Amino acid sequence: MVKIQHVTKYNTGAHYLVFADNTEAALAANALPSEITIYLRKEFSKPDTKTVSINYLGRYVSICLIDSKKETYVLKEQVRKHAGTVAEAVNQLKGELLEITNVSSVASLALSAAEGAALASYQFLRHKPSAEKQLNTLKTISIVHSQVTKAETERVNILTQATCLARDLVNEPVNHLNAGGLAAAFQKMGKDAGFSVEVWNKAKIKQKKMGGLLAVNAGSVDEPTFTIMNYKPRNAKNKKPYVLVGKGVVYDTGGLSLKPTPNSMDSMKCDMAGAAAVGCALYAIAKAKLPVHVMALVPATDNRPGFNAFAPGDIITMMDGSTVEMLNSDAEGRMILADALHVAKQYKPELTIDVATLTGAAMAAIGQYGIVGMGTATEAQKQALKISGQNVYERIAEFPFWDEYDELMKSDIADQKNLGGPYGGAITAGKFLAKFTNYPYFHLDIAGPAFTNAKDSYRGKGGTGVGVRLLFDFFANL
Repeated sequence: MVKIQHVTKYNTGAHYLVFADNTEAALAANALPSEITIYLRKEFSKPDTKTVSINYLGRYVSICLIDSKKETYVLKEQVRKHAGTVAEAVNQLKGELLEITNVSSVASLALSAAEGAALASYQFLRHKPSAEKQLNTLKTISIVHSQVTKAETERVNILTQATCLARDLVNEPVNHLNAGGLAAAFQKMGKDAGFSVEVWNKAKIKQKKMGGLLAVNAGSVDEPTFTIMNYKPRNAKNKKPYVLVGKGVVYDTGGLSLKPTPNSMDSMKCDMAGAAAVGCALYAIAKAKLPVHVMALVPATDNRPGFNAFAPGDIITMMDGSTVEMLNSDAEGRMILADALHVAKQYKPELTIDVATLTGAAMAAIGQYGIVGMGTATEAQKQALKISGQNVYERIAEFPFWDEYDELMKSDIADQKNLGGPYGGAITAGKFLAKFTNYPYFHLDIAGPAFTNAKDSYRGKGGTGVGVRLLFDFFANL
């Protein structure tokens, strides 16, 4: 794990990244050798040159000029991406220390750069013993002479660590991380960060009559779990808790409504990315000691076509006593989330946010470039979430939540169906879930950005950890 630190002195042997408003400010930021300064000044004299990078005798130096007139959230993302590229270069040179200096007029860019560089250095190689030569070498990122504080620097440290933990969980295959393993990972995080963790086993889940979770689990040899995480500091500013709910389908075959394997089932270890997001967000919140009472609920199982797997046409009695006509076993995420949302009622939450890789419709609508959001939260709550989405560049596209969509979920033989038809699939999924709430609620569908099949800047390839930074920013700015 890369460590981010705040220092006051330069290390002349370090790899170097600087952000500035103009060339002269950038070159004055550090005592670079004269030959480098001459080269950089010459390069920046060329029209429209905003970034120059050079490998000087094994030392990587990169200067990036920013346009401070741009919106801050756009600049932050530009800086994250460039820092990620620099981190890759440093790792290729087998470097261990990267120093970041920000002499621009936007003070927060140093933190964004450190975040991008640290996340870009993430690797998931624990099952590849032959990868010794591929291991990244970057160990430390130093923020030098910046206007940011040591406390702010430590927060970024915590947040990048939590995001990488989420990536680890998402990248772990189901033969190494089943529902019980996911619950155990949360227990370990709770012990480390200081929040309570209660895990319900199958017997307790049956006792609680969690029909949705049990139905999805019926085709699996592995037992389901339901995890309740609670962080309640003495100085919490909220009287009613915020409740996070994460979809924990550790592997999704589609059940009897079987998925095709190529470009579909082969990446379905990521179907618990919502669970990873809420658990690791709570880990970061507790580590940073934010003064807010937050809970996280995770129903977990795999979805397989074996044993007595639930079948299209089945009528399932949910935990709240309502019935669902199950028309497609590949619409299983909403079945387990529904029970968790019902559990949340007992806490009388200020706001409940669920995070789930729920629908292909969400990905079809906006691709991997953002999160689909919708729900009954107040306008102020929605706006705060959207602002946090911009801050960390996990942008939320709010979809309509009109009453007409409820009509698509009606069943002739049950209280509702688990499928709404060919149109508006992301919305009808959200509408299904809203039936199990009686509190302010917002649904985040992360199907697009949760897992990438090709490298995407500092987000990397595979599990991205999307949602962790968004939720942390939201609670940090309450």
